[in-house]
Amino acid sequence: MKKNLWIGGEYQSASSYMELKNPFNLEILAHIGIANQGDVLSAIKAAEDAKDIMTEMPAFERAEILEKVAQYLKDDREECARLIALEAAKPLKAAKSEVDRTIMTYTFAAHEARRIHGETVPMDAAPGGQGRLAFTIREPIGVIAAITPFNFPMNLVAHKVGPAIAAGNSVVLKPASQTPLSAYKIADYFHAAGLPAGALNVITGSGSKIGDILMKDDRIKMITFTGSPEVGRYIRENSGLKRVTLELGSNSALIVDEGVQIANVIPRIVNGAFAYQGQVCISIQRIYVHEKVFEAFVEKFVSETHKLKAGNPLEEDIDISAMITRGDVQRTKDWVEEAIKNGAELKAGGHSEEGIFQPTVLVNVASSEKVSCEEVFAPVVHINSFRHFDDAINLVNDSKYGLQAGIFTNDIHKALQAAKKLHVGGVMINEIPTFRVDQMPYGGVKMSGMGREGIKYAVEEMTELKLISFKTE
Repeated sequence: MKKNLWIGGEYQSASSYMELKNPFNLEILAHIGIANQGDVLSAIKAAEDAKDIMTEMPAFERAEILEKVAQYLKDDREECARLIALEAAKPLKAAKSEVDRTIMTYTFAAHEARRIHGETVPMDAAPGGQGRLAFTIREPIGVIAAITPFNFPMNLVAHKVGPAIAAGNSVVLKPASQTPLSAYKIADYFHAAGLPAGALNVITGSGSKIGDILMKDDRIKMITFTGSPEVGRYIRENSGLKRVTLELGSNSALIVDEGVQIANVIPRIVNGAFAYQGQVCISIQRIYVHEKVFEAFVEKFVSETHKLKAGNPLEEDIDISAMITRGDVQRTKDWVEEAIKNGAELKAGGHSEEGIFQPTVLVNVASSEKVSCEEVFAPVVHINSFRHFDDAINLVNDSKYGLQAGIFTNDIHKALQAAKKLHVGGVMINEIPTFRVDQMPYGGVKMSGMGREGIKYAVEEMTELKLISFKTE
């Protein structure tokens, strides 16, 4: 199957193509068009040409288009889940969950399209402001470049395209090279739903080459990116005065306090650590457990980990499948072996087979080890103990990342202390840091990025606030 570029409301052939392989069995799924400079500029022009049409489109029409896309996803749920499983090696039950979330994300976007509004401004609150009526409105920012990762190939596309369309913008979408088919599927749905030609363009190929063109073109008014901190920093430093939203890395931490009924929470924690092979920005990577329950926690955690089933992502009962590339498997193996060499104790996993890295549990890992201080983005978690609660807070904060953190505790004072002192974008109390529903604000601090997603909050990022003032006297 050959997949061409989606530009200006139609598929256009590329000058060259690349093989897209299934990460699990390495079978060729398709040949994907590689956009050259001319293709990228054509996509930008198409989005620029559609910009005024989108600006003038009534809110209810934008909302109806988004609702139709959500309905198409409902109708094709099984097909879409299978597509995600094929190109991303996401276990089928996790892929179905992603499709369900994508439906909700576009539904929330439709809701937000209908309620974008400003507010009145009390001008007479300051001397000289009397005799004036003023209010604000929100206007679309223009052409938005969206760059998305492989791990949620439909829902993270939705978190950028949904609010962009809701706000009346046009989009140039660059999906991850490993998961372009999901993005092209969404483009088909928007076209069928009546989105004007050029309002959504999908271009695939080299991330660095396409990204450089998007960053330098003045017609692009905003870049919204999810990916590595290194690329995020490069985009931030080279995008001039463009608005930038960055959702970057994390090594999410969880605190488990004494007194917690660990048998009740461990299944959820295991899921938060190993779901989709740990290839989730807010996957649990570091667990800090009070010393009084540490040994029991580790024993039960390892036991629960051994229940996970690895294999073909298309099978309904599979929990773990292949990592996105064989290179990532080797990197993970190297990091784990390095930690063990430096004193960490291996309790489970630590090896791979046919692209599947087995769920791995380490204990007593130094904070300087890569499996702790870097984003491992793999099915690897480490468990350390703490004695004093302040020490646990400091251990969580001892990171260059700050996306989300979680804490299980029965002490309201400790919960409030964590809420105040944890330097992250979101604190999940009596919940894992991997928790996310699609209407909530989502984003981080430090090297985890800047700006917020979650439809309402993304719409604010993707619109300009304009003040209108009338002199009435």
